[in-house]
Amino acid sequence: MNIDPATHRLDSARYVLSPNHDQRPRDERIELVVIHGMSLPPGEFGGTAIERFFTNCLDPAEHPYFEEIRDLRVSAHVVIYRDGSVTQFVPFDRRAWHAGQSRFGERMRCNDFSIGIELEGTDTDPYTAVQYEVLGKVLAAIKSAYPTVHAVRGHSHIAAGRKTDPGPAFDWGHLASRLPEGVANA
Repeated sequence: MNIDPATHRLDSARYVLSPNHDQRPRDERIELVVIHGMSLPPGEFGGTAIERFFTNCLDPAEHPYFEEIRDLRVSAHVVIYRDGSVTQFVPFDRRAWHAGQSRFGERMRCNDFSIGIELEGTDTDPYTAVQYEVLGKVLAAIKSAYPTVHAVRGHSHIAAGRKTDPGPAFDWGHLASRLPEGVANA
């Protein structure tokens, strides 16, 4: 798995462009990867709801929860589904709208200097072995393409009190064994 330096996209991922992104601040270096967890509807896996959500095509009449999130405009750079398949929604050199109000150390606005990776899951359901395997490969490709990346954190770490994902079901110890050299996790 590699990142094409011309397009800033994974060579082995399906690509669906989300409109929910913009330019990073000038001269901003990518230093952080943020791990998220989501399922749509909550607790249900499979289907196309995440993709439709990230492309602003989710029908609010389809499920009561979709009505609650109908006006949100969010994305992640990449989604890793439970079967290990990967879809990229935003090129890595662009700012995806995944972190919201956030803080890493003394720095605010994590979207400016981070890459967002969404895992299909919930806070309480164990993530799949193939998700950890693919996540390790994606992180290695990111570190190779963006050597300034030095940390991986959960959404809950950078938006404490506001977000809980990827939740207690995410095995940080398992991830540690798959991290590229020079990258620290929570």
